[in-house]
Amino acid sequence: MTLDRQSAMNIASVLAEALPYIQRFTNRTIVIKYGGHAMTDDHLKRGFARDIVLMKLVGMNPVVVHGGGPQIGALLTELGIESSFVDGMRVTDNKTMDVVQMVLGGLVNQDIVSLINQAGGKALGLTGKDANLITARKMFIERSAPEVQVPEIIDIGHVGEVEKINREVIDVVLASDMIPVIAPIGAGADSQTYNINADLVAGRLAEELKAEKLMLLTDVPGIQDANGQLLSGLGANEVNELIADGTITGGMLPKIRCALSAVNNGVTSAHIIDGRVAHAVMLEVLTDEGVGTLITQR
Repeated sequence: MTLDRQSAMNIASVLAEALPYIQRFTNRTIVIKYGGHAMTDDHLKRGFARDIVLMKLVGMNPVVVHGGGPQIGALLTELGIESSFVDGMRVTDNKTMDVVQMVLGGLVNQDIVSLINQAGGKALGLTGKDANLITARKMFIERSAPEVQVPEIIDIGHVGEVEKINREVIDVVLASDMIPVIAPIGAGADSQTYNINADLVAGRLAEELKAEKLMLLTDVPGIQDANGQLLSGLGANEVNELIADGTITGGMLPKIRCALSAVNNGVTSAHIIDGRVAHAVMLEVLTDEGVGTLITQR
């Protein structure tokens, strides 16, 4: 099949636009948190895998951290195990933790690894427990109320936060020309296994690796102003103002705080991008416009 002149020129334009980004990001580490609708739609899943393989082929070092909340919820329902949440965090008892490990460390992780390998890459699935990649500590939720003098401390079970990242593990994988795919499960000094929020794991990994970019895939276009208009580029001070005036609230807050922490701790930029857009990762890395909100320290 022969392309017509206009189609050929369009392709040439796209490739020319991508070239300076390829040159700029060669040998740079990019941490991608993969979650939301992009993980459940077959077309988007295959597109994501191809984007990651392309990044590796042109010399970048992608590191994938994935979630799996919907898949965990579906299996818990199937097994007749009730789910409850405190401030967006799943209360995780022993039975729930068993399901979390099986879904995140097994089913979801290996599905992503297989898709990347089928697209021509070399992916290696890991959990935070492998080679002590992620040392975790137990997370407690603190809840204050006007009627009580002392904040209530809520124990939500096997839910953790990152205490330490063993960078050597990632360095070895990247030096072997493989793509690490990481499930957000960690082990504590108390020998317990902990379920950790994938955004928090991705953010801490990006900081430890001094990544060029932290990319958080979401189910929204990016950060929006009070009128619902997309804000394509923001400095840390501007983001803090949007939090203070209530423009950024609810479920976006943990992601935004994760992005802010990253850019304040050595990561060049953080991106909140719309994972519902096909090839969102490639569009964000290799084009002028991108598909979400860019956050820098400026």
